[in-house]
Amino acid sequence: MRLSVDNDFQHRELSLTKALRQVQQLKSKLAELEQQHLCYVHSQQELIPAITEICVSSAQEIEALRILIYKGEAECRRYLRSLLVNQKRVS
Repeated sequence: MRLSVDNDFQHRELSLTKALRQVQQLKSKLAELEQQHLCYVHSQQELIPAITEICVSSAQEIEALRILIYKGEAECRRYLRSLLVNQKRVS
């Protein structure tokens, strides 16, 4: 009987240890994701002044913001570069 109780206790202890390890891994992953999100938000916020500086019309600003929101930073930068190229051609 004692051996059975010891085995049950060890099994519970191993289960708790495993669960605690998984909780720690999840907390670590959550912290990593939060940091990535902060970096993402910061990089998007850096584009706002560029959008207002490069865009010459409200329609272009709206388009740039729409691209930023739905397609991301890289696509928005590409759009802003295309605006700059077009502006240089016109002048």
